[in-house]
Amino acid sequence: MTKGVGTVETRFLDFGSAEAPFVTADGGCLPGVTLAYETYGRLNEDRSNAILLFHALSGSQHAAGINKSVPGLEGRWTEEVHVGWWDGFIGSGRALDTDKYFVLCANYLGGCYGTTGPASPNPATGKPWGAAFPRVTVHDMIRSQLPLLEHFGIAKLKAVVGTSLGGMMALDLAVKYPERVTNVITIGTGLRAHGLQQMHNLEQIIAITRDPDFQGGDYYDGTGPVKGLALARMISHKTFLWADVIEERARVGIVQPEIDLPWYQISSSLESYMLYQGRKFVKRFDANSYLRIIDAWQQFDLYDDAKARGGGLIFAECQSQRYLVFTIDSDCCFYPDYQAEICAELKRAHVPHIRLTVHSEKGHDSFLLEPKLYTPHLAYALGQ
Repeated sequence: MTKGVGTVETRFLDFGSAEAPFVTADGGCLPGVTLAYETYGRLNEDRSNAILLFHALSGSQHAAGINKSVPGLEGRWTEEVHVGWWDGFIGSGRALDTDKYFVLCANYLGGCYGTTGPASPNPATGKPWGAAFPRVTVHDMIRSQLPLLEHFGIAKLKAVVGTSLGGMMALDLAVKYPERVTNVITIGTGLRAHGLQQMHNLEQIIAITRDPDFQGGDYYDGTGPVKGLALARMISHKTFLWADVIEERARVGIVQPEIDLPWYQISSSLESYMLYQGRKFVKRFDANSYLRIIDAWQQFDLYDDAKARGGGLIFAECQSQRYLVFTIDSDCCFYPDYQAEICAELKRAHVPHIRLTVHSEKGHDSFLLEPKLYTPHLAYALGQ
């Protein structure tokens, strides 16, 4: 018998100052950072049962339970996100068992769900950072979460778990701070931004930045690039689900007219479905945050990092860790070849690892929709 975590709330950790700013890899300075996070379960006496969970690109700190309100988000906390994005995985008796583990999940630096990002006030002006918000990398996002571990006195994590882009976060932390984690669990991720991903991401960047209402990123006094952001979401959405699943979902809908297509008449429920996905998304996400996070994804390459450290193996310092790498056979966002590449590098470095393939018709979003396919393996890996 399993049980969810019930009603939860987002908490906030502040760190840094004008005298001791957070400095990004690109040289940008943030004179103070607020980190939005949630926790589930209890930290044990020796602080050895902590699991750090990383969300996907458009996710948030709200991984489990019900949270109907987060302050200061300007209406972005819509009903769509009130239930935690990994709710079926976290709780008593679930994959991340809160009777055993203390689970933490934080919104990324540059995000728009309470962590400091482009929509946050710039202390120098009192207005949103907008275009002035510094460029961030995956490693910047990882570094911004280390104060959270220090806040709880966690020297070493039981595990890091990451899905999609969050899997890249998990790998980055494991490689850069090998002494800080025992188990590394990734679902549908890769060692680098691959060519097809870079092309899809570029299309989304262009869609947003060429919207006339983008205003160079300083759009907070106006409507903002809602058309560009909606188009970007449509571009990405077709990689999240297997095409047959998208068609199946669309069949239950009705054809809706589209006023922004003056010469083209929407003629199928599939077209309406895709337009709906775009319109729904713009209500809950900030375009500048979307661009910052996609940019971090575009830059991510653990091969380049290994070269910068002297050309050694990616996982050269990770022999004391254990890896569980999930592949989704129908994933067309992070193709199965990408996880094969991870395991080839783990093998080269003689790092213990298991690769499991989940057979699903749901595509990349299987990790959100089908906890039964993952739970036994997650529980086993964590319980070793």
